[in-house]
Amino acid sequence: MKMPRPTDEGKEFFRDLVTDFSGVTVKPMFANLGAFVNGTMFAALIGDTIGVRLPDDSARAELANRPGAGGFGPGEKPLREYVGLPLTWPRDELVEWLHLAYLQIGELPPKPPKPARAPRPPREQKKGPA
Repeated sequence: MKMPRPTDEGKEFFRDLVTDFSGVTVKPMFANLGAFVNGTMFAALIGDTIGVRLPDDSARAELANRPGAGGFGPGEKPLREYVGLPLTWPRDELVEWLHLAYLQIGELPPKPPKPARAPRPPREQKKGPA
């Protein structure tokens, strides 16, 4: 399965949409982007689709019924709490839904940072024939 990649313009547009919210970190993820608040992802960009995470079932159902909205995630299995929105939607509508996702995820307790991985021990050198 080949994951779609966003254009540079799409990445810039996504960053511009989410960086107005306080405490947001945007990180690269598999050549795409994720937006995080308190260590939890609330939105992502895969290809030309923005996914917003809405834990509230009624808000997610309302958004999923809008024309152009649909499942979101890599491959055949969409992510359960996410709804995909096309980058072509009006900016104010995208910001409205991104802000709702930001607020809902921002209410969750912060995720503790992952501990640093211990360095790997050096590999033993194989000895060749004497």
